[in-house]
Amino acid sequence: MLGSMPDQSLTPDWPVSVHPPGSDSFEQTALEWLFDHVPADYRLHGVLRRHPVALSRLVRQYVSATLEAAREGYRTARVDLRDHLSPHALDQVMSAYLAEGRRTAGLLRSVEVVDEALRAAGTGSSDDD
Repeated sequence: MLGSMPDQSLTPDWPVSVHPPGSDSFEQTALEWLFDHVPADYRLHGVLRRHPVALSRLVRQYVSATLEAAREGYRTARVDLRDHLSPHALDQVMSAYLAEGRRTAGLLRSVEVVDEALRAAGTGSSDDD
């Protein structure tokens, strides 16, 4: 059984909780994982459950925008906050931006590989709109 496991070709960026493409539960675990990375109200839109590629595209854009916001915050925080925070606190803010930027960049890579797998699997549309 180990020799036929489909996840042997998964990249290191593949999310642990998402089952490998080709498995019966791939699409469902991908949907759950993707929904975990956007605001909860996005779950209210049935179209995103019916069209996993639409959800993965939305999440990809959302996380990408979050990463860009962290980068912009990092670039501007020292000037914007210098009159409001001590140098030590400002250094901690910069560290927080850096850590969140790294975390978000890793998340974006994971979202991209799931998005690519969903597109390759042809799970982008459903006939029961």
